[in-house]
Amino acid sequence: MKHPSAYLRMRVLGAIDFAQGASIRERIKKVSELTFTDENGTERHFTWRTISTWLYRFKVSGVTGIQTNDRSDKGKTRKITPEQLLEAINQVMPYFRSKKRFNRFAVYRCCIEKGILRKEEIAPTTFYRLIKEYELLKDDPGDNKQRLAFAMQYANQLWQADTLYGPHVQDSSGKPAPTRLIAFIDDASRICCHGQFFLNENIDAMIAAIKTAFYKRGVPDQLYVDNGSIYSCAEISLICSRVGCILRHAPVRDGAAKGKVERFFRTVRDKFLIMKLDLSSLDALNKQFTTWVEDEYNSAEHSAIAMRPIDRFGLDLKRIRFLQPDQVNDELFFAEEERKVKKDNTFSFQNIRYEVPADLRDKTITIRFDRSKANPIIVYYKSARIGIAKPLDLISNGLLRRTNTNPQGVSL
Repeated sequence: MKHPSAYLRMRVLGAIDFAQGASIRERIKKVSELTFTDENGTERHFTWRTISTWLYRFKVSGVTGIQTNDRSDKGKTRKITPEQLLEAINQVMPYFRSKKRFNRFAVYRCCIEKGILRKEEIAPTTFYRLIKEYELLKDDPGDNKQRLAFAMQYANQLWQADTLYGPHVQDSSGKPAPTRLIAFIDDASRICCHGQFFLNENIDAMIAAIKTAFYKRGVPDQLYVDNGSIYSCAEISLICSRVGCILRHAPVRDGAAKGKVERFFRTVRDKFLIMKLDLSSLDALNKQFTTWVEDEYNSAEHSAIAMRPIDRFGLDLKRIRFLQPDQVNDELFFAEEERKVKKDNTFSFQNIRYEVPADLRDKTITIRFDRSKANPIIVYYKSARIGIAKPLDLISNGLLRRTNTNPQGVSL
């Protein structure tokens, strides 16, 4: 049944004032015995506990406290996205090519047995629901979509990025852990701008990957990604806007739209992952992958462009915007938050008080910080870089004030 409107709830709360009873509890129970008619003419009854909750929220927050808001994550998966699930299904589907008939449970069980998915990430019922909702087991969801083969004219006009499920490596505790490969492919030259395996597919991993890619191959005019959580987060949008890169998202479940990076992942599966790899650590895996990319993939002739990707990329070096690795450019990849400066020219961040490097009392400032470490904290005001905030030192400030206010100049 539809949630009662704020108007109906206020009518119920208004009835408490006229109900019989010596206490508020008795009057609420009397109101719970009444019948109310909503805006659609439907008769409604409410328990005394529900009415008590409405009354408490009304006293605390007013009318806004009794309004019903939909959950912000309604209709969204909490642990795995449809794009991640499609990637997992694509990896196990070759095992079912020879079978004329198979069911969803067999696909789910295969994903679990191969270590591509974990039961903690997705339950069978959620697996079945997402398959039905997004039609993930159809042979080709884009058969009826008109497509045109295209390629950019110059290098770094467009990058494509995506995530691939990688092999298991030993983590710090010595236990096998799954990896995720985040890779960037240049549309014109087909060069792998950067690729790196991570133990977790999260925002920190994405920031580390995109930072290395921009420093290594320059800043692209456009970045084409899917709708996964790490590709649609506010941090990536903020980074792209700072460096002047347009962030574009592919339609949901349209892997063919990112055909070049998908083709690169197929090459990774067929030529790199079949090698006898050292999986003793994540660093060992990344070193082997970097060597394979630079020595074999980027340095071998690509059939689509009839030349080596590294050579094709080199033809447009004069057009590419490179970032110099320095502190100022590192700040382009920092997270940011707003803070209100107090009257003593300080602000709080992560339970630590900092001093603003300029007089900005009662002003709202923007601070940038590295998510992986606490310092430095960079202060911005109206898009202008003010400086680095220092932790508040009360004792030093006290000594400075006593020295400045001593009229005789005598050390106190």
